[in-house]
Amino acid sequence: MYPERLKRAREAAGLSLRALAEQVGVSQTAIKKYEDGVNTPDSSQLIKLAKALSVRGEYFFRPFTIQLDKTVEYRKRANTPEKLLKQIRADVEEQAERWHELANLYPQFPVKPFAVPTGLPATVQTLDEVEQVAAKVRECWKLGEDPITDLVDVLEEHGILVIFTALNTESKFDGLAATIKTQPVIVVAQHWAGDRQRFTLAHELGHLMLHGRLAEEIGEEKACNRFAGAFLLPATAIQRQLGQQRRTLEWQELYMLKHEFGLSMAACLYRSSDTAIISPDVTKSLYQQFAIRGWRKQEPKAPYPQEQTLVFKQLVYRALAEGWIGESKAAELLGIPLSRFHHERKLEGTDAVTDQ
Repeated sequence: MYPERLKRAREAAGLSLRALAEQVGVSQTAIKKYEDGVNTPDSSQLIKLAKALSVRGEYFFRPFTIQLDKTVEYRKRANTPEKLLKQIRADVEEQAERWHELANLYPQFPVKPFAVPTGLPATVQTLDEVEQVAAKVRECWKLGEDPITDLVDVLEEHGILVIFTALNTESKFDGLAATIKTQPVIVVAQHWAGDRQRFTLAHELGHLMLHGRLAEEIGEEKACNRFAGAFLLPATAIQRQLGQQRRTLEWQELYMLKHEFGLSMAACLYRSSDTAIISPDVTKSLYQQFAIRGWRKQEPKAPYPQEQTLVFKQLVYRALAEGWIGESKAAELLGIPLSRFHHERKLEGTDAVTDQ
């Protein structure tokens, strides 16, 4: 048994030493000794631990190979508790470890390595230059100026691992950027509306593209917000939609932009200001009205559809079809019971494709 796995699973479940001890029927000290490798639980205790932590028994015996780097960038509120951050980190490391294990099963893994596009400036002095970086990335990735309909697919196509965490983080966490064995990882909260997920994904992409390039006087979070807006809704695209200069905007215009480009109405409003379509005074006035209507918490009408990733699941089934893994390993990689995997493999049930 690898004792580090017990600690990771406990943190991913959001349980304290005492809480896990109560569920398993042992002392808090016993759990601590298991995690420190001083003692090893017997088979009956392992079964109880696995059940309490919602993991398969073999989980505790897999080599402990993946850890996030030390420079994790979180998009979170200042009051996000440390317990929640540990829970997120453990959940992400577990998912990333399954990615790494799957990659090692392939003779030649069909996901290309990440590389920063060539031609980006060594130093970025202004927010307008951040816009230029976003435009250069779109150009290098051959995205044109049209809406990016599937941002997750674009990121994964260029070697960026995207992980959705289903943890109940309320409003305290949006996403994070990190590196695992030189591979960039972007994590986003699964429960947010699609436009918020997309902004977080683009914001974290900004961290990857702007890292080490920003002048000291430019705040990195502000720069990454600007990058996200410019990447999802280029200046030329919004000016084509709204015109070069306007006295004011209609709410329906922002709503339609939201559903065409996958960016919130509020972000579209700020993009109108960033690109000088409306003046700062008009922006302030419209945003005040926006807040009065209660749209800061929930924007009107239909939400933008959520993003999702299918690449990992597709690659698991591909490995199964090629005979590189069996059903038990496929179920383990997908993190689901073998009985459920049998149903999904046969396309029995409505969640056979979309459920993660």
